[in-house]
Parts: sequence; structure tokens; C-alpha cells
Amino acid sequence: MRITPLDIQQKQFSTRFRGFDMEEVDSFLELIREEMEELLRDNANLREESRRFEKQLKEYKNIETTLKDTLISTQQMAEQFRATAKKEADLLRKEAEMKAEEILRDAQDKVVKVHEDIIDLKGVRRHFKEELRRLIESHLSMMKFDKEREEEIPDEV
Repeated sequence: MRITPLDIQQKQFSTRFRGFDMEEVDSFLELIREEMEELLRDNANLREESRRFEKQLKEYKNIETTLKDTLISTQQMAEQFRATAKKEADLLRKEAEMKAEEILRDAQDKVVKVHEDIIDLKGVRRHFKEELRRLIESHLSMMKFDKEREEEIPDEV
């Protein structure tokens, strides 16, 4: 059975011969009632505060859970970004290597073509020199023939 401050205030004691001083009992009961009211108010306030703290604790735990989930998601995203970036970097490197090989092949083909052109030009030069030499020899031969002919025929002028 719970005793309330009102129970204390309304409590009536039976009187007996040579019993307690009623004023002193009433005064003491009033003091107990006031103390009990204060204790009950404090208790109610503490319970309310406890409920608020429990509610706040629950909210903090929810926030903590959310933050943990967010952190894990962020870490997973960072790992995915890192993996994707690595794949892209590898792909770009491979493409660059292939392009470099293609450029090198083209350059080597051009070197071979230039070398072939040089060989062709050397052949053309050699042929031109021979043709020029033949032409010169032919002209020299003609000049020699003309000179011999001139020597055979006296000047008639």
C-alpha cells in the first residue's frame, strides 16, 4: 500500500490517556507530508528526466547506427571509385601503349619507305650519271668527228 501526502495529512490517531501531544504529532505529520510531497515531485521529475534521457539515448543510438551505415557505405563507394579509377587508368595505359606501338610501327614503315626512296634515288642518280656520261661521250665523239672532218676539208672562206 502506497502512502500519499494526503493520507499522512488525514491520518487520525486515537487518543488515550496520557497519549501523544496532538499538536506535536500534527506538526510532525505536516512536516512528513511536505517532505513526502517534495520527494514525490523530485521522483516524478527524475522519472521524466530519465524518460527524456532514454529517448535522447535512443535517438543518439539511431544517429550512431546511421553514421556507421553511412561510413560503411562511404568506404564501399570509395573502394568502388578506387577500383574503377584503377581499371580506367589501366585501360588508358593500355590504349596509350597500343597507340605508341602504332606510332612506332608507322615511323618504322616511314623509315623503310624513306630508305627505299633513297635507294631508288641512288639508282636514278646512277642512271642519270650514266646517261649524262653517254650523252657527253656522244657529244665528244661528235665533236671529235666534226674536228676530224674539219681537218680533212680545208677552210674555204
